[in-house]
Amino acid sequence: MPANRRRKPRRTEPIHVVRHGTRHVGDGAADFEHPLVSRYATPEMLAIWSPQTRVATWRRIWVALAESQRELGLPITQRQIAAMKRMVDKIDFDAAARYERKLRHDVMAHIHAFADAAPAARGVIHLGATSMDIVDNADLLITRRALDLLIARLAAAVRPLTDFCERYADMPTLGFTHLQPAQLTTVGKRAALWLADLLDDLRNLVRIRSQLRGRGLRGATGTQASFLNLLGSAAKVRKLERRFIQKLGFDACYPISGQTVSRKTDVEI
Repeated sequence: MPANRRRKPRRTEPIHVVRHGTRHVGDGAADFEHPLVSRYATPEMLAIWSPQTRVATWRRIWVALAESQRELGLPITQRQIAAMKRMVDKIDFDAAARYERKLRHDVMAHIHAFADAAPAARGVIHLGATSMDIVDNADLLITRRALDLLIARLAAAVRPLTDFCERYADMPTLGFTHLQPAQLTTVGKRAALWLADLLDDLRNLVRIRSQLRGRGLRGATGTQASFLNLLGSAAKVRKLERRFIQKLGFDACYPISGQTVSRKTDVEI
């Protein structure tokens, strides 16, 4: 190719276009596009991990926090909570992007954007919380939804493969070792090897899903100091955390954390 001629970038049709700030990420060849997203992710999984779901989950957590604090006696009105609830899914990503350019902090940017959308609740959004009280709990909720989808899809694959193994249990076929003909086996037995791995995967996913807990409300370093200052007693802080976790749909929270929950959970998933 002559030096003065440049090959035009190949334009691809995006499968997943994400609204971010004032531009569409993924709407042209100049944007990075990960093949795990554009080629292999299902629409359902894309929706679970979308910015809309993520930030709406943050807002639901802020609502749960305010409701729990109101029930423990903090001066938060039902009108303020109702204002927050009305705007949970009505997210202005452009406004949040403007705040983030100024504040250099994604959670703070969305706190301000949420407060603009629900001005009556401006003074009670994120009261006493640190960013990871919101982000970690949200990530755990989203991960749980993603695992539910994976478990359902994997179970749906296991059923017909089980039938296939039984149907062809006695059909002979030639087995190989080192890419050379070896001994007879059956089609059903060969497929059962695949089935065994899928069943192991299914059991592991179900186990991990069953062990997921909430982060709870721990504050900046995991000591709950900010909530103790707000409520005045350790007993009230424990009650606040229990109510909060129940509102999120968790049965329990991890017994200890720092700023974040242990990342061993993420590694295992």
